[in-house]
Amino acid sequence: MNLLQEKLSQYQEPQKVKAKGVYPYFRVIESEQDTEVVINGKKVLMFGSNSYLGLTNHPKIKEAAIAAMKKYGSGCAGSRFLNGTLDIHIELEKKLAEFVGKEDALVYSAGFNVNMGVVSLVTNRDDYLILDELDHASIMVGKQLSFSKVMKFKHNDMNALEKRLQQCEPNKVKLIVVDGVFSMEGDVSNLPKIVELCKKYDASVYVDEAHSLGVFGKGGRGICDHFGLTKDVDIIMGTFSKSLASIGGFVAADNHIINYLRHNSRPYIFSASITPSATASALAALEIMQQEPERIDHLWEVTKLALKGFRELGFEIGKTETPIIPLFIRDNEKTFIFTKILFEEGIFVNPVVSPAVPSNDTLIRFSLMATHTKQQVEFAIETIGRVGKQLGIIS
Repeated sequence: MNLLQEKLSQYQEPQKVKAKGVYPYFRVIESEQDTEVVINGKKVLMFGSNSYLGLTNHPKIKEAAIAAMKKYGSGCAGSRFLNGTLDIHIELEKKLAEFVGKEDALVYSAGFNVNMGVVSLVTNRDDYLILDELDHASIMVGKQLSFSKVMKFKHNDMNALEKRLQQCEPNKVKLIVVDGVFSMEGDVSNLPKIVELCKKYDASVYVDEAHSLGVFGKGGRGICDHFGLTKDVDIIMGTFSKSLASIGGFVAADNHIINYLRHNSRPYIFSASITPSATASALAALEIMQQEPERIDHLWEVTKLALKGFRELGFEIGKTETPIIPLFIRDNEKTFIFTKILFEEGIFVNPVVSPAVPSNDTLIRFSLMATHTKQQVEFAIETIGRVGKQLGIIS
């Protein structure tokens, strides 16, 4: 064993959890991603998906993906910068820009690459990046790659944000980067106040709409549209792996920002293009999202049902007001045990433990889809409540 192997062999945390029989990761799904999935031949209700509109198995999306595969093949064999730009890439970018209310858009092969490639690039050594402490990991990786002066502020605390802005040199670029909906806590960024502070201190704002696209705003246009602040937000980012039932991501902004990113963003320039089938899937999902508004309506119906149910049971769910509902357990091992028992009871949920969150903030992430029936949600609430009492999480 060489020195590298010896060093990394000391990492034993997964093995410890496996030895206790409660390891909850990499569960292999043998069916399509729906409200019910098959794992090890067993059907379980899926409450751990980010497919908020339940479009991943929509027949029109499958047909679009197959048609694109037949026309263009399985991949582009290169980056967008060189040989990998298809006409459907351009079509998708134009439709996304129009959809979110910006002049232009740029499609990346992964949502993670968008945040990493934009946050690391658009400010320089003399400028400031100001981040919510609970921003997504991809934003945090972006700031690690940036040469800018980085500041964090307490989660959704506008007084803390203003203090950070006051510490900045007034004549330098100040970019505030926030999640529209925070992916673990499910709460919404205070965008109206952020925009107000931007105007007061001549700052700019970047909003990650990954978990709000398809959920908030007219026709699912996101948090910026929901608050009527699209024109006041400088950069809007979104992903395809949630409501748009595909894989990839995009950034939308004015022509000057997109032109700069198109010719300088390394994760865009040096990554292979998003595949034809993934591109066609996102296009089809964008169309369905606008043609079937009843999906969003039903998503909010089951969301309100679940929020009410968990609160009445006495679960601690924080400030969430979205289809992402955190059930705080505040104990690593108990979180794993809870997840295992729920799976045995036919409920798939995601455990979130340290180091992803502080050990006293561990939680079960319960997420809803527009295709969940009220009966499925009621069954989940009843089951989770019973198991919660059994483990002493609620009284």
